[in-house]
Amino acid sequence: MSGNESVNEASNRPNILWISMEDTSPRFGCYGDPVARTPNIDRLAAEGCIFKNAFSTAGVCSPSRRAIITGMYQTSVGSPHHRTNSGKTLMGEYYSPYQAVLPPYVKVFSEYLRGAGYYCTNNSKTDYQFASPFTAWDENSDEAHWRHRDEGQPFFAVFNPRFTHESGMWPEKAAPKVTDPGEVVLPPYIPDTQITRETLARHYDQIIVSDRYIGNLLRELEEDGLADNTIVFLWSDHGEGLPRGKRWLYDSGIRIPLIVRWPGQTVPGSVTDQVVNLVDLAPTVLSLCGITVPYHMQGQVFLGPDKREREYAFAARDRHDEMHDMVRAVRDKRYKYIRNYYPELPYLLHNQYRNRHPVMQEMWRLHIEGKLTGSETWMFRENRPAEELYDCANDPYELHNVAGDPAYGEILERLRRQMDEWRQTYGDQGDIPEHVLSVMMWPDRVQPVTAPPLFIPICSANPGIEPAQEGTFKEPAIIQLYCATQGASMAYTTEPGENPAWKLYTKPIRLDPGTTVLRAKAARIGFKASAESLARFTLE
Repeated sequence: MSGNESVNEASNRPNILWISMEDTSPRFGCYGDPVARTPNIDRLAAEGCIFKNAFSTAGVCSPSRRAIITGMYQTSVGSPHHRTNSGKTLMGEYYSPYQAVLPPYVKVFSEYLRGAGYYCTNNSKTDYQFASPFTAWDENSDEAHWRHRDEGQPFFAVFNPRFTHESGMWPEKAAPKVTDPGEVVLPPYIPDTQITRETLARHYDQIIVSDRYIGNLLRELEEDGLADNTIVFLWSDHGEGLPRGKRWLYDSGIRIPLIVRWPGQTVPGSVTDQVVNLVDLAPTVLSLCGITVPYHMQGQVFLGPDKREREYAFAARDRHDEMHDMVRAVRDKRYKYIRNYYPELPYLLHNQYRNRHPVMQEMWRLHIEGKLTGSETWMFRENRPAEELYDCANDPYELHNVAGDPAYGEILERLRRQMDEWRQTYGDQGDIPEHVLSVMMWPDRVQPVTAPPLFIPICSANPGIEPAQEGTFKEPAIIQLYCATQGASMAYTTEPGENPAWKLYTKPIRLDPGTTVLRAKAARIGFKASAESLARFTLE
């Protein structure tokens, strides 16, 4: 019985290994950081290609990861906000909980890979602004691994080392001390104190732990004889967790490391200044695996025969936890344009989680004592310019706003136009108030439920007009599945028990002789999964 492409049909396609770090700017040796101790990452780069101009679509994880997993900008389909399903905080309620309900044709893109015969695993963070549909992965757990696939089956495996998360800088979560705080170089907007140095040193130590984890994965590939037929992508969901990094659209918040090793294709040790947005990852993987890229995807293929280089990367900041905001940014290889839709707001809106950061606490202390000077006072400004423009080649920390300088007038106008065109082309839904958006997705703030699948038997004696839950057939028969919920994905199994392996339904199921018990469920992004349907069919 088969509902998917056979392993033999897909076995000549490349494997894909994604290593998705958290809250990490390019603080690696291969990116020129003299403090970093990253031998495994550096070896990967020496065997592959470094992308110098890779950017996330948001400075925080959930909207960024939503764009990555669908290949669509988070602003275009109603999921620009961070933490839409968190419910209450100590500061009260958001317009939550709700999950992003995407257009019915949008899938977690791993479903397209599964449908083409790939074994898809995620280990194990999701954080997509919606619960990961059970149809998205063959395995989604801390034990998920390509080694659990059928022999010869190609795989798409995602590993999410979490060591470098912002919270890894807090003293109680520190890794073994390796980095000398005296070695680190602080950004000029961070005051130089023992606390800030020790905090950044802890981040370097977490990168060391991540490097060892990555080294183990790469060794497992080699042990399994898979390194030559596996394309490895290493990236971070956004920039590092220091203040003015994570959550912001400055390069410290959205410029990320991206390394790709594609044996026989990428030039070992190469470096490119090609602009990449992380929304490009999904269509690129599909293209490299020989799978049609759906038209609705908004990212661009940046590798392989379908490569199409982009000139601009885009990013957005909306509500992040308690902070209601709206900021948009566009970046080319040299310049960054930022538009603040709330110029009257201070930079430091209240954020309970960020205020726990030891550097943020140190900065508040020094600010209250009047001891911050120069660029260290940046984040304590009481309002913002409506527009910001930075020459990132000459001002890498983005401290000198040249939006008002006539010498940059032509560049300002060009990036303004690009911003307006992007917002119009992709339908920026940040303009919709969140309380309206949430009700659009979950009417009456109640999660919609996916309809359960129906079984439609088809054979010469039964043309497949009516659904059935049981039946006996004397000649070959197939079973179609049908779900009344538009855009729902369906999966089925013949296994008993509470945790069966669900096969993605992609074509009618051919019955084998004897009695077959079919179980089926359906899911749509943002909806609650359906109840399970069960049917018993006998082919005599």
